[in-house]
Amino acid sequence: MQKPCACGHVMSVKLRTVIYSKSVEIEHVPVYSCEACKHSEIFQEVKEELKQCIEGLGSAPAKQVLQFNELNELAHIIYVVSDKEYIHLTVRDIVEERINQLLDLLLISQSAGDVAWTAEIRSRLAQISRHAVKANDLIG
Repeated sequence: MQKPCACGHVMSVKLRTVIYSKSVEIEHVPVYSCEACKHSEIFQEVKEELKQCIEGLGSAPAKQVLQFNELNELAHIIYVVSDKEYIHLTVRDIVEERINQLLDLLLISQSAGDVAWTAEIRSRLAQISRHAVKANDLIG
């Protein structure tokens, strides 16, 4: 996925590490980057969840590393699509496989009666449904 940069060149989505409060590394965050002027900006579709993640850390978080692709489904799909191990799969295949994984987990969470886990999985499925078109555009 690409968009024009203010400098006139094209910005592409890359997975980057965002540092918060000099102590928290949030890896695999989708970021638009311009190779020409080095301008970067957070991918709009993940900004709100990244903001919530950072707010949950508080003002003086302990030193840690977080994997954003484990918190956000769109970041997860971008992560998998960019992995050379899955080069033979289409974006549609990757999205379908992730949906199937989450549906399996949903059945297990419901069987276990775990309301919080069920809600988390439903939220992840909702993220995919909101962003399925964006994920298909990634390699377009």
